[in-house]
Amino acid sequence: MTSVVARDRIRAPQRPGDVIFSTATVVAGSLILAVLAAVAGFLLIQSLPAFVATPADFSGGFTNFWAYVWPLAFGTLWSALLAMIIAIPLAIGIALFISHYAPRRIAQGLGYVIDLLAAVPSVVFGLWGIGVLAPLVQPFYANLVDWFGWFPLFAGPVSGTGRTILTVAIVLAVMVLPIITALCREIFLQTPVLYEEASLALGATRWEMISMAVLPFGRSGIISASMLGLGRALGETMAVAMVLSPSPTVLFQLLTSQNPTTIAANIALNFPEAHGVGVNILLATGLVLFVITLGVNMIARYIINRRKAFSGAN
Repeated sequence: MTSVVARDRIRAPQRPGDVIFSTATVVAGSLILAVLAAVAGFLLIQSLPAFVATPADFSGGFTNFWAYVWPLAFGTLWSALLAMIIAIPLAIGIALFISHYAPRRIAQGLGYVIDLLAAVPSVVFGLWGIGVLAPLVQPFYANLVDWFGWFPLFAGPVSGTGRTILTVAIVLAVMVLPIITALCREIFLQTPVLYEEASLALGATRWEMISMAVLPFGRSGIISASMLGLGRALGETMAVAMVLSPSPTVLFQLLTSQNPTTIAANIALNFPEAHGVGVNILLATGLVLFVITLGVNMIARYIINRRKAFSGAN
């Protein structure tokens, strides 16, 4: 009897709406893969001349493509890492305040304000970084060099304009803050009420409840939100190009006037004047950024899959 019912369900005709919806989802998913493959193929084909370019094709005295792209890749990863160090704790704290501490009216208003930051163009953030943030933090940078100049990251001489890699990291942190905060807030709100009430019933304080129930429950979501923000930081162009005084070098110092630049900013600054093999070299650096972003997403997916046993999906 059970097999007859199962056979009838299998043979039952599907509704037109189900067929259309399922077909549309398959087409949309396939389209994403096709576009991704097309972009990767375009970058790879256009990048081939850069890999065999002569030293005369590179500006700055570089001998080959890998020597040219290494400082750019370092600057991209270094600025994004600094931005995430600043943004992730702030985003988690703001999300916890909105979801578990603030009164409802304040939480709603603060949530709207945080979400509005995502609508601000990157050019505006760049102008804010040049006109407001850099002059504001320059005296603080000078004090840091005086106090902690013995530490390599804060070694001098300090920049007289405040336009340093640390300033760029602060700007990038503000730019990725809405993305991470919004996702973390929604994840924290999905924590089962039973977990929270059980922790409080056992005598836990509100912070102990958050540390034992909310944060472990949302761990995979926090990682996902952080990786999404990291992708934004890696690919940011105009804000970095406007704030930094770039130089093709590898430096860990945060407060000097000589700073590494990023791949995206280098492309934006040099593409208008590029010609011939120079265009292929810039596209090849774009391919390197594409590979870096893909690698970051793959690592994030691996970490999330390892921790999915205690996630919102379960």
